Amino acid sequence: MMMLGAWLQTLVAGAADVGIPLPYSPERDDCVALVLLCCFFLSSYVLSHSHKFLLQLGHDFIMHRERASIFATSTGTDMRYLLLLLLQMCVLSGLFLFVCSGSLMPEWIERFPSFWLLGAYVGICVVYLFVKWLLYSFLGWIFFNKNTVSFWMESYSTLLYYLGFGLFLSILVIVYLHLSLQISVIIGLVLLGLVKILMLYKWIKLFCYNLFGGLLLILYFCALEIMPCMMLYSGLVQLNDYLTINF
Repeated sequence: MMMLGAWLQTLVAGAADVGIPLPYSPERDDCVALVLLCCFFLSSYVLSHSHKFLLQLGHDFIMHRERASIFATSTGTDMRYLLLLLLQMCVLSGLFLFVCSGSLMPEWIERFPSFWLLGAYVGICVVYLFVKWLLYSFLGWIFFNKNTVSFWMESYSTLLYYLGFGLFLSILVIVYLHLSLQISVIIGLVLLGLVKILMLYKWIKLFCYNLFGGLLLILYFCALEIMPCMMLYSGLVQLNDYLTINF
């Protein structure tokens, strides 16, 4: 009996040493921390070199100032900074989707490496942005003059630059304050809704000439802005279901 008691004590001690694995949490994910750190340094670098240019873009967007496109008058260095901000926005959008998916289905992290899933979401965001850019350019080439299209593309890009900064702060709060999935989704919807409202404002300023044109504009806005978001959401759900079933 004494030997059996000693064996049980040893078994219990061994189980205690093994412990229970902690559930996945993004604040303990090295991949998430590395991406946020890189985005912080990138944002700091761009703001230190081109903050006046970004403020000018934001001011021109709100005031709707008629002038030549700032893309045509900006320097090559400024354009490189803007492209970096667009890339950062895509990375942070993918990271936001990754964090929400990780909270919804933490077992994924046990099946796939974090960088693989994050890269997939970032790739989807890059493709989505590229398709939207092509669609805007094609429709603008058909229906509007070159200056109007250039002005709209500049305004659209300005929104994306500032959306990247908003996403960065939002993800920091979501990850390191342990916010729930519901609150995270609400934050994402608020950011998306704000961007869509500002886009509609700019559309009205640029393309609305009368009441009838305003009604058509709302229809086009739903077709070009709301429907693609719903299609993107549907595609992400199908991708999640495919990975869950097949892997």
